[in-house]
Amino acid sequence: MTTKAFILIETQVGRVKEVTTELRRLEGVVSCDVITGPFDVIALIESDDMASVADLVTGQVQGVHGVIRTITCVAAG
Repeated sequence: MTTKAFILIETQVGRVKEVTTELRRLEGVVSCDVITGPFDVIALIESDDMASVADLVTGQVQGVHGVIRTITCVAAG
């Protein structure tokens, strides 16, 4: 069963376009949109299991230049 998670992302000022462009290139990122509110971007990711989701978030998403912080919301059903 595929694990789905929404990642809320805060970016550096002026870097939202570059961050979304880079995130859309990552394998496992289904969608990536600029949003309003306390976060700048929301990304939907899908992976085989929780370990793969964690690897994608900590190993790739958080490493994108301009990402300040992330919150991962795993879909429960």
